[in-house]
Amino acid sequence: MTRTLTLASAALAALSLAACNKPADGASNPPSAVTPQEKAETPDAHPAATIPTPANEAAAPDFVAKAAASDMFEIAAAKIALARSTNPDVKAFARMMETAHTATTKALKAAIKDAGRTDLAPPAALPSDLQGKLDDLNKADAASFDKTYIDQQVDAHQATLDLMQRYAKDGDVAQIKAFAADTAPHVQDHLTKAKGIKDALKK
Repeated sequence: MTRTLTLASAALAALSLAACNKPADGASNPPSAVTPQEKAETPDAHPAATIPTPANEAAAPDFVAKAAASDMFEIAAAKIALARSTNPDVKAFARMMETAHTATTKALKAAIKDAGRTDLAPPAALPSDLQGKLDDLNKADAASFDKTYIDQQVDAHQATLDLMQRYAKDGDVAQIKAFAADTAPHVQDHLTKAKGIKDALKK
């Protein structure tokens, strides 16, 4: 009888030990309250989603700097074209650019004043990229000057149109948003004319 009890106790102990050491799914890998898929979809998994883009063109300081620089570039490039080009269409376009962008500069300053934003002073000098374009224009030889000027004008007006449309939609200062909305159609007209001259120069 004693031997039987001893064997039974030993068997019970073995079963208990096996139960403790069994790599049960719930014991070794406890279920998480959040599945891997749910975790991946949480905001913390995508920190970049909450970081604003570096170039915030919906903010007035960035918009004013770029819009004013665009006007400065257009006026300076127009003066070079008026002095160097011999193509009547190119010279007429340059004359229009000088007049139009001088007016746009005044309108931007008026919008800034109406908004009471004395902190928004337009830049006094061109950024390096636009200054580089002017340098390239000055360096162009006579045979390639018109093409260089008009190619630059197409690119510059496309960039300015995008800028105006974005700020007109998402801008943060009402008076400057109105300026952008009013200016965008004129920039579109300039872009269309520049593309027309570009096509004519190819023929």
